[in-house]
Amino acid sequence: MTGHRLFWPVTALVALLLVDLVVKPSFFKVEFRDGHLYGSLIDILRLGAPLILVGIGMTLVVATRGIDLSVGSVVAISGALACLHLSGLGDQNSVGGTLVAVGLALGLCLALGAWNGFLVSVLGIQPIIATLILMVAGRGIAQLITDGQIITITSTSFRALGSGYLLLVPVSILIALAVFAASSLLVRKSALGLLIEAVGGNPEAGRLSGVRSGRLIWLVYVFGGLCAGVAGLMVAANTSGADANHAGLWIELDAILALTIGGTRLTGGRFSLGGTVVGALLIQTLTTTVYTLGIPDTATLLVKALVVLLVCLVQSPEFRAKVRPRRATEVTA
Repeated sequence: MTGHRLFWPVTALVALLLVDLVVKPSFFKVEFRDGHLYGSLIDILRLGAPLILVGIGMTLVVATRGIDLSVGSVVAISGALACLHLSGLGDQNSVGGTLVAVGLALGLCLALGAWNGFLVSVLGIQPIIATLILMVAGRGIAQLITDGQIITITSTSFRALGSGYLLLVPVSILIALAVFAASSLLVRKSALGLLIEAVGGNPEAGRLSGVRSGRLIWLVYVFGGLCAGVAGLMVAANTSGADANHAGLWIELDAILALTIGGTRLTGGRFSLGGTVVGALLIQTLTTTVYTLGIPDTATLLVKALVVLLVCLVQSPEFRAKVRPRRATEVTA
């Protein structure tokens, strides 16, 4: 039971929710107002959707022994371009105009993902360096798009991506779950997942088996860019505007934490999309808990880091092996 890769992440999530139940029972209160569901649990799902999306893309990148530090900047670029287009429309509520804005943003994010893939798979630049380039330059690109200002929008159709509801459920989490379901089916019901694990687990063996690692690596970076682009649209839609300086800030680190908590190896090979979703929900639950309990903003990052460290230690077989003998010795003494 404890050997299952999802056991410890799920246990940590349940334990955190139990703490919320004891400390503040109203955390679980869900209200129905204006045809929608409201409450901390709903906020976790709604606000956690962008991290789930970025985490899914990052998981497949890491599975190929890569890393993508640029996803936060891509999130900012996506929201900035979509909001810039919408702000210039005479009727921001136009569905056609919203679709064009979404298409422009996602098209650019696909190109940015392809750029990262080109640097890594064709030019052979180390992934951390290749994506660091876009991480730095991308934030500047987003600022150029917005001219250094916060662009606000009034489009109700666009806002639905971040704060809309469908059948009482937030649209953002439905989109994230749809991407998760499609990705899981693709990598687990076809040979794609095995090929990705082969590229990341043993590149030389994969090459000798005829696996075209270059194309696969390029593909996962493109997919990562697309996921970050959709997440950027959600972030912008949720705030009804684009803030190039803060949108997607540090989301790449949260995504890496989420997939690590979920059991994906940073050394490549084995990966778990389901584990990443659980890890992302754990991080968002922790963030929501910190704000709900009134913990000062200055201590938020520290609390978050300590909890994540504790979860990672509990997951580590080496750590558990070192702790158990000590306990046995103490009992004998």
